[in-house]
Amino acid sequence: MKEETGYTLTSWKYRGLVTFVSGGGVTEYMSLFTADGFTGEPIPCDEGELEWVDKEEVLKLNIWEGDKIFFRLLEEEQAFFSLKLVYDGGDRLTAASLNGIPMELFDVRDEDGRCTGVVRERGVAHRDGSLHGTAHIWVVREKASGGNDLCYDLLLQKRSQGKDSYPGCFDISAAGHVAAGDEFLETALRELKEELGIRAETEDLEFAGFHRAYCEDVFYGRPFRDTEISAIYVYRKPVDETALRLQPEEVESVRWMDGEACAKAVREETMPNCIYLDELELVRRYLERNRSRETMG
Repeated sequence: MKEETGYTLTSWKYRGLVTFVSGGGVTEYMSLFTADGFTGEPIPCDEGELEWVDKEEVLKLNIWEGDKIFFRLLEEEQAFFSLKLVYDGGDRLTAASLNGIPMELFDVRDEDGRCTGVVRERGVAHRDGSLHGTAHIWVVREKASGGNDLCYDLLLQKRSQGKDSYPGCFDISAAGHVAAGDEFLETALRELKEELGIRAETEDLEFAGFHRAYCEDVFYGRPFRDTEISAIYVYRKPVDETALRLQPEEVESVRWMDGEACAKAVREETMPNCIYLDELELVRRYLERNRSRETMG
């Protein structure tokens, strides 16, 4: 610090150990410190140009994706941590683990939903609002209406109280992020199995369309910006909600709710939820089109 900046530290803290694997046969261990006290005057640095940057702007800089992870951890005042970062021999992040637990990585997508080649950690993606993919599965049961009107129930899940966003809110039947390198359909099949215990086949999922969404909120004192492009699927095989195997980390409970009643509750905000009204409309239109085709057939 003295050699490169001219400052003498008077207060510092050891914050973490970063294992950096380049993918090119090089592994480095980096001890990570922060300091909040120093004396002295700045001097020219022969390693580069020094500049003060507001903490809120750091993640917007052209820095390594792994660096964005430990900057996020530092800002969130994480206790001493061990972070492992693995690259592909270039600048593409291929794996990350925090204290021995794998972290979720997403493909960052362009406005058309195509992968850009950038892989970003979940927390960073939700911090800066990076566009990423998700799969949404709506479990539907149609019911007799006594007429020609479409009547159906939707299976809603109540999110676990331990979720990092919208805890305890009603949500889609099952949903999940598309991990880096994965596809929408395989993600949908996996999430149905993991969250509800439903072992579906590819032909069991009906693609209803894509949905683009953005939301912004604060959870546990941290900003949350979610920009998604979601593949929407409908699952119409019979489901006994009492026989489902719920994933406790994700799902607290499930309930059937009439489709129109659900839309009304979301529209009038009479039910705690994180459901998009236009996505409900997309599902309703799909069911109506499908019903019309079946009637004509």
